[in-house]
Amino acid sequence: MNTFTLAVTDGITIAKRNLIKVKRVPDLIVFTALSPIMFVLVFAYIFGSVIDLPGISYREFLIAGIFTQTVIFGSTWTGLGMAEDMQKGIIDRFRSLPMSPSAVLVGRTTSDVAINVISLFVMSMTGLLVGWRIRTSVLDALLGFLILLLFAYALSWVMAVVGLWIRTPEVFNNASFIVIFPITFIANTFVPSDSLPSVLRVIAEWNPVSAVTQATRELFGNTHPDMPAPEAWPLQNPVLASLAWTAIILVIFVPFAIHRYQKAVSR
Repeated sequence: MNTFTLAVTDGITIAKRNLIKVKRVPDLIVFTALSPIMFVLVFAYIFGSVIDLPGISYREFLIAGIFTQTVIFGSTWTGLGMAEDMQKGIIDRFRSLPMSPSAVLVGRTTSDVAINVISLFVMSMTGLLVGWRIRTSVLDALLGFLILLLFAYALSWVMAVVGLWIRTPEVFNNASFIVIFPITFIANTFVPSDSLPSVLRVIAEWNPVSAVTQATRELFGNTHPDMPAPEAWPLQNPVLASLAWTAIILVIFVPFAIHRYQKAVSR
C-alpha cells in the first residue's frame, strides 16, 4: 500500500473516531450551531432595520456572510482537537501505531468538513425562516456550498498548524478568535466593502473571506444589478478567486502542518 493510500485510509479511521466523539458529546454541535444563529438574528432584526441596500433585502445579503463566518469558525475544531490531543498525550499513542504520519491531520480536517455540513444545514434552515432564498439553479447553489466547504477545509490546515504550535486548548481558543474576528469583519460579510474607509476597503476587497462571500452571494442569487459593481479583481471574479485562495492555502499549509506534526511527535 503506497503512502498516499495509507494516509487516506488511516485518515478516514481517525475521522470516524473524531465524529464518534462528537456524537458522544452533542453539546459541541449544539453550541457550534447556536453562535451563527445568534449572529443571524442580531444582524437581521437589529442592524437589518437600519441598513438599506439597493434592490435587495439586507437579510438576503447577510446570509452568505454568516455562512462564510460559520465555516471559518468550524475550521477551528481541527486546531482545538490537535491542541487537546497533544495536551492529553493521545498523539503519543497514535505515534506507537503502524499508521501514516499525516493520518491524524487528514482525519481531523476531514471530520471538520462533516461538522461544517451540519452547521450549514442548520444555518440554511435559519436563513429560510428570516427570509433568505436561493434564487438560482440547484447546480449553482451546490457550487456555492461546495466553495464554502473547500475554503473551510483549507483553513482547517491553517488551524492545525496553530494548534500544533500553541498546544494548549485554552490559549488556542484565544489565539484563533484574535485571528478570525478581523478577517471576518474587515470583509464584505456584513456590509458591502465599498462602504468601508479607504484602507479597510482595500483590505476587504483582497481578503479571501470577501471573495468566498461574494461567490456564494452570486451563486445563491443574493445580489442585484442596482448594487455598485465591485472594482477589485477578486470580487469581479469571486468563484475563480475563491478557488485560487483555497488552492494557495492548501499548497502552503498542508506540508507545513505535516512538518509541524512530525516535529511535535518527535520530541
